[in-house]
Amino acid sequence: MANVVWHKNFRILLDLTRDDLDHPEFPGLWDLIYATDRFYGRRGVPVSERDLQCGGVCRDMGVEAPMHLRMRGGRREAVHERREDEERHSVPMSDEHKAYQERILRAAHEGGFGGDSEVRTRVGRTWIQTDTLVEGADGRRIGWEVQLSTIDESGLRGVRARAGKAAKNGITPAWHTDRAAYAQRNDTHWTRSDRLPAHLIARNGDLRIVSGFRALDFWHCDTSAPYPCPHGIRRCGKAHATAKPRDVFFDDMVRQTAAGTIVPIQFRAGKTVHRYWVTDADRDRLDDLDGDDTRLPPERENTPATGASRNRPTCQPTPASPTEPEPPASAGLPAARPLLTALPLQAAAPAAETAPPAPAQRKALTSQAADATSGLPAELIGLQQAADTAHRRLQQLDDHCERDIQRRAWRLAAEAVQAAVTRYARTKRLNRYEVEARLRQLVRHTLSTSGP
Repeated sequence: MANVVWHKNFRILLDLTRDDLDHPEFPGLWDLIYATDRFYGRRGVPVSERDLQCGGVCRDMGVEAPMHLRMRGGRREAVHERREDEERHSVPMSDEHKAYQERILRAAHEGGFGGDSEVRTRVGRTWIQTDTLVEGADGRRIGWEVQLSTIDESGLRGVRARAGKAAKNGITPAWHTDRAAYAQRNDTHWTRSDRLPAHLIARNGDLRIVSGFRALDFWHCDTSAPYPCPHGIRRCGKAHATAKPRDVFFDDMVRQTAAGTIVPIQFRAGKTVHRYWVTDADRDRLDDLDGDDTRLPPERENTPATGASRNRPTCQPTPASPTEPEPPASAGLPAARPLLTALPLQAAAPAAETAPPAPAQRKALTSQAADATSGLPAELIGLQQAADTAHRRLQQLDDHCERDIQRRAWRLAAEAVQAAVTRYARTKRLNRYEVEARLRQLVRHTLSTSGP
């Protein structure tokens, strides 16, 4: 028997413990559904072909369990068709499971946070059943699910759906187990401790989490790097992060997840996405690292679309320079005009008797030379240098407040260089991403190796 029933046709959950079935907007709903079910019974319609299914444990595990209604002693009841579905509701909770629930609540209360076990949270017309729900700081809610029983893969197929449903409704899912096979799954953020009896779990001794928590090691991909390049090349010169396993006390894990100092992340290693718990400081540094090469979306053009190609032109005719004389036109032929390439003309060489430039002038001439060689204006080079400098300063800071201030400064500088690249590419009718790649290569490699 169950108190929550799923109506397949109406697609709503019915709570038999409430007079209105928890749907006051539908008066007389019970009479309608009960009369329909009794009519099916008198006509000999099988229970599996009726409209009712178990909406509790069976539905949470992804099992379709047909049910029928009855009245016994003036009480409404929903009865499973199969005995194995009924037994799924009567499986007793293990002593180890109860010990984990008690320990989670005790650790949360010692940290100044509230919580409760077997909490049903109303979400629209459905519910979320949580083993232990901890109310953390700043409205944070951590939903601890303890999975200790040995079941096959089909029994865990609803983990991703349950975790996604909880996260969608403001509950951070935290699944804990003592089985290594469960902890290796990537459907949610799992933590694992050693398999212990209930009396050891319940007492105040040191209970360690041996899997699920990671410390991120940040390093530069150069010849002295302790790890191989994740891109499969010899050395790329970029910054990377490596997730290293770390043990953490279970009680500290409960308190720090509620406080927000330990947070869940999705860490990509090759083609696999892992779900780990890390400190909030490591999470912020990983966001900074991943945001280094992000590009802003291109600005939307308001000009109407035409049938012309938007690819980069192979050549661009331009008017002749006013300083160059027009070549004489041949008889009967139009005057020939030179074709400009995508790069500007080289600057004229200085006279031999010119005095040596001052240091400030030498720096300006160096910038102009780089402009003439690469075909990029000095404004773009200066903006990219400012953005890279702001990012290097961010990586050198350890204070959380200073990193927040410097992160905003870096993002403003990055937005400025992105906008300038877009304007330049449109003006010159060039491919924007080729311009951006050439600018980064010039600033980060050519200029960095040239020295002051």
